[in-house]
Amino acid sequence: MASNKLIVYQVFTRLYGNRRVARKEYGTIEENGCGKLNDFTPTTLKHIREMGVSHIWYTGVIRHATQTDYSAYGIPRQHPAVVKGRAGSPYAIADYYDIDPDLATDVNQRMQEFEMLVTRTHKAGLKVIIDFVPNHVARQYHSICKPEGVKDLGEEDNPEKGFDPQNNFYYCPGQRFTPYFDLYHGETEPYIEEPAKATGNDCFHNAPGMNDWYETVKLNYGLDYYAGRTGHFSPIPNTWSKMTDILLFWAAKGVDGFRCDMAEMVPAEFWHWATDKVKYAYPEMLFIGEVYNPAEYRNYLAAGFDYLYDKVGMYDTVREVICGRQSTHAITGAWQQTDDIRDHMLYFLENHDEQRIASSFFAGNGRKGIPGLVVSALLQKNPLMIYAGQEYGERGMDKEGFSGHDGRTTIFDYWSVDTLVRAATRKLTAEEQALKDIYNKVMTIAVTEKAVTEGASFDLMYVNGDYHRQYAFLRKAGSELLLVVVNFDEHPATMDVQIPAHAFDFLKIREKKAAKAVDLLSGRVVKRQLKRDEPVTVDVDSLSAVVLKF
Repeated sequence: MASNKLIVYQVFTRLYGNRRVARKEYGTIEENGCGKLNDFTPTTLKHIREMGVSHIWYTGVIRHATQTDYSAYGIPRQHPAVVKGRAGSPYAIADYYDIDPDLATDVNQRMQEFEMLVTRTHKAGLKVIIDFVPNHVARQYHSICKPEGVKDLGEEDNPEKGFDPQNNFYYCPGQRFTPYFDLYHGETEPYIEEPAKATGNDCFHNAPGMNDWYETVKLNYGLDYYAGRTGHFSPIPNTWSKMTDILLFWAAKGVDGFRCDMAEMVPAEFWHWATDKVKYAYPEMLFIGEVYNPAEYRNYLAAGFDYLYDKVGMYDTVREVICGRQSTHAITGAWQQTDDIRDHMLYFLENHDEQRIASSFFAGNGRKGIPGLVVSALLQKNPLMIYAGQEYGERGMDKEGFSGHDGRTTIFDYWSVDTLVRAATRKLTAEEQALKDIYNKVMTIAVTEKAVTEGASFDLMYVNGDYHRQYAFLRKAGSELLLVVVNFDEHPATMDVQIPAHAFDFLKIREKKAAKAVDLLSGRVVKRQLKRDEPVTVDVDSLSAVVLKF
């Protein structure tokens, strides 16, 4: 199924294969179980590939801080005061060169198990994406797996200086780490850090609060935050070399791409330098950036990123439309904001940071996301991302532990995901199975229809101003034309879609009195006129779409 349209399937690796349903709040790994790398069998990977997926993002595979004790395997124990949740956040990296022991069937063979997973994934026709977390590390970062000759982060720092371009961390000289919480956390000895290091979310004092990323420390890329973010990039800061070496280490393991966490918190100058070096050695390597500031998009694309999250534009807008708080015309405005870089924007409706569509905090029902899915998947040539469980309408309404009742699937706790467990044991409801079938169809259309993978896009909303719960656009490649009409409303709709003369000229559409078209979603065949400035009548079910192929 070769296609230049990327579909990324995000799996939270620790949760994906876990079939235990104890689900005890704040449960240990023994109580609640944990998914393993080996759960991604050839059959599992084949099913993921058959959904139209091109890339699988294994979230949380690098070793991070955890409250689970692996000291029997020579892995340093982390102090629970500076770990969020029993399982710990996968974004508090404890060793950039190691695989998380939770994910291994045999802890001593954890790297080999990862390497075998990469091989299996490639055999299934999928590419591998992993997280690269460049902005911050766990407070007790210490690499036990670094290659020979590699100096650890902070090993050669001068902690008497708050900022030094060659330090890996930022310090609060003469001040002890005194956060808002008790530093004992049930232990006999407190967690001690002196001098305190700056915290990951740009908190440059010694007393981070409850909402700070207090379990992490900020990495220093040569920006002096104590002097108004002045850059010191010559000579090359030590952190640049260390972090580029880490990227090259994983690239050599066969990884095909990096989803770069909070990329905009790291200077674009570093990315320019690092992506250039990595792509010189691995020309096909992908870099996906979590960048939220639209004013920075073009800077980070120029610095070597292939794709950026379209969160504050497309995601936020489609979410508002799904929830009935904005007109569908807002979608036009959202894509126009990034029209010059449209092929580089990654569209999504869910990921580990966002609330589940079916949660009570978002739409309350996975079906309500279908119109948004069709728009996100078919409007442009750019990539789409799906979060495991989304295709079944996973609600994310559990109170797991550190992650409270928030409509998100936890990243901090040992848990299992209800819909994924039932999908694996063939116990989905009829509604969940129907939703999965729609996802399969939409994603397959996205990667197999030439009009979507290569074609031009034409938004029809400027001549269909009366519609505020429906959205219509054209896609065209060669002689193949798609008319896509989506209905965000909970009632069926009949839409008289005006197609302006400009669309006929721009897309080189031939007029026809009675053109035959098939709806790629339902299989229904219809005949419709295709005339300049004349309407095409389309009936669309509630919370649904029609994809007419002429």
